Formats: sequence, C-alpha cells, structure tokens
Amino acid sequence: MLDSPGDRRQNVALRELLDEMIQLSRHLSNHAPTLATSELTYARERLEWLADEIWRLVTENPPAS
Repeated sequence: MLDSPGDRRQNVALRELLDEMIQLSRHLSNHAPTLATSELTYARERLEWLADEIWRLVTENPPAS
C-alpha cells in the first residue's frame, strides 16, 4: 500500500508501463469498433506484453518488510 503520494514515483518503470496500459485501454475503449483487425491484433499483443512486463517488475523486486 502506498504511504504518501510521493511513493507512486519510486518505481518509474512500473509507473510508465501502467500509464501506457491505461492509455491503450482508453484508446481501445473509444475506438475499437473502427479499428482494423490488424490494429486490434497489435493492440491485444501490446496489452499482453505490457501485462507481462508489469508482472515481471512487480514480482522481481518485492517490497522490503
């Protein structure tokens, strides 16, 4: 759990990946019906890659207790 607003910035790489995932999700939410199949396929692959990278970052360095 975060103790203060400044804690969000401790893992910049994780924050950037999360921001990209949110941005892509919003884009898909607004534009999916008009996107080409190839664009949707790329977006799905990108979301999967982002999820894998986020998981890797979160699990490789557990917080100190």
